[in-house]
Amino acid sequence: MRILVVEDDQVTQSFLKKGLTEQGYQVEVACDGQDALFQALEGEFQLIVLDRMLPKLDGLTVLNTLRSAGKTLPVLILSALDSVDDRVKGLREGGDDYLVKPFAFAELLARIEILLKRSAPNQTTQETTLQVADLTMNLLTREVSRQGRSISLQPKEFQLLRYLMEHPGQVVTRTLLFEAVWHYDFDPQTNVIDVHVARLRKKVESDDLAPILETIRGVGYRLVDSSVR
Repeated sequence: MRILVVEDDQVTQSFLKKGLTEQGYQVEVACDGQDALFQALEGEFQLIVLDRMLPKLDGLTVLNTLRSAGKTLPVLILSALDSVDDRVKGLREGGDDYLVKPFAFAELLARIEILLKRSAPNQTTQETTLQVADLTMNLLTREVSRQGRSISLQPKEFQLLRYLMEHPGQVVTRTLLFEAVWHYDFDPQTNVIDVHVARLRKKVESDDLAPILETIRGVGYRLVDSSVR
């Protein structure tokens, strides 16, 4: 899920980017209306978090231009303008939601999840859900379960499992995992992947659940259908 954060305040922008990235989203940023409009028109995003008071082009102008260009992706307006008239105007200009600053990050995250879920009503279950054996992952709600039991994952654990579930039965090298999840070149001296995989394995293979996450010594890891091993 790619999110465009449009915010000219550097502190708020950094806070949003860090928080959303930690939740597993791919985040791009724009600090003025012109750059925001360019990125939104040229790029592929699933949602925009949009400030109203921006340099060069104000947020509502950006929003109105996007809607006129046929862009229907959800836009969450995040603004210090908190009067009823301001909120109504933002929604009538094409905003899908309006959150007033200062805000609680947990509330912002919940609103984003709801907007993303609502924006994909015609997607098939196959497109929004990953399944390997009895392990299921919902990409919209970020819920993971096995045999009907809910599994609570940290953001990096979720990203790690998602990558493995997108390549079922394949041996995924530690280098690939490191670059895909941490977005850095692989450092052979680090044990960060081993630590996260160990934590992930305890969660997806807990209690009486059959092994599903296989270690290929010296190479990487593989997610397998334990029922056909």
